[in-house]
Amino acid sequence: MKRVVVTGLGTINPLGNDVNSFWNNAIHSKSSAGLITRFDASKFRTQIACEVHGFEPKKYLEHNEIKRSDLFTQYAIYSASEAMIDSGLEVDKMDPFDIGVIWGVGQGGMETFETEVENYVKGDYNPRFNPFFVPKLIVNMASGMISMKYGLQGINYTTVSACASSNTAIMDAYNYIRLGKAKVFITGGSEAPITAASIGGFSAMKAMSARNDNPAAASRPFDRDRDGFVMGEGAGAIVLEEYEHAVKRGAKIYAELAGASMTADAYHMTSPHPEGVGAARSMLSTLQEANITMEQLDYLNLHATSTPVGDIAELNAVNKVFKGSKNLVVSSTKSMTGHLLGAAGVIEAILSIKSINNNIVPPTINVENLDPNIPEGIHIIVNEAIEKTVNVSMSNAFGFGGHNSTVLFKRI
Repeated sequence: MKRVVVTGLGTINPLGNDVNSFWNNAIHSKSSAGLITRFDASKFRTQIACEVHGFEPKKYLEHNEIKRSDLFTQYAIYSASEAMIDSGLEVDKMDPFDIGVIWGVGQGGMETFETEVENYVKGDYNPRFNPFFVPKLIVNMASGMISMKYGLQGINYTTVSACASSNTAIMDAYNYIRLGKAKVFITGGSEAPITAASIGGFSAMKAMSARNDNPAAASRPFDRDRDGFVMGEGAGAIVLEEYEHAVKRGAKIYAELAGASMTADAYHMTSPHPEGVGAARSMLSTLQEANITMEQLDYLNLHATSTPVGDIAELNAVNKVFKGSKNLVVSSTKSMTGHLLGAAGVIEAILSIKSINNNIVPPTINVENLDPNIPEGIHIIVNEAIEKTVNVSMSNAFGFGGHNSTVLFKRI
């Protein structure tokens, strides 16, 4: 099997409109949550979210690309462009069939769907839909438009596994390179779910925090008084490359992607298995594939979204796999970014990679009283980042439907 390395990073998310800003805000314990400004959320139970601010799509997108794409696709192209530039890839000197795009999306063009249906109803059901309605809506358009922008003719598709989607995309790209099916992939995920229908739907489930009077403190994984997640938005992109190809062209290498696994809970539509059986197997399989022992793992970025059930279920899984480890530290950076659904996995993978590059572990903020149900012996980094040698990091992403996914990076 061929080795796979990371040679480019890009992001646009509530905590930063580029990788450096994102990293700096994460290690300085910044919250990105606030009252929703995209629409009038005053009638909803949840009125807060982690929004992207200062987004300038024209930095990387042409006028027609903006006009013909939903926000989730604009975020995708933006982050992919940053990652491509960061990688130093010279696409015109490569066989375009050696470069693919695999992208993760959970919901797709929710804003487009809402707008078109509202216009249809307001127009007394006159069926005059925008001719770009379907192309803007469908989830695979992000991967398609990235490939069109850069002339990438290799494997191209979108993974949909709810909030595990971008981790699934990374895993697929990793395996295709290992098998020799491509030399380079642009992979990651994007989401633009801060819309009335999306917020309304999750709010009706009571899955999101209703701490509307103090948004900055609303996302609080592992805290005794957590009451749900805070919605986020944005995208993240990673350039994965076959190791020998990267070395030959003198590429900057951030880390090696050494393992990736996925399992299913086969338990419940929206709740994780309370004992974390599937999540534990996903982490264990990833360690085994990477030939990494329990004691060699330095940092684990948890999926933990700040829900009463989910956080403990994941820590139960961690306890199954890592009980007795004296080296491992864990944190949930969703406390700062909110939950980006299909894009959550990739932005947390980026932080996991940056932790290796900088020997710093970002924290879980807003922890005032640790949940007494947390298994003993798990070292959670709370409220402030710590300096720690990080040679190996891992990141979890789980999704409705019982999807569990894990990716592992190591210093090279």
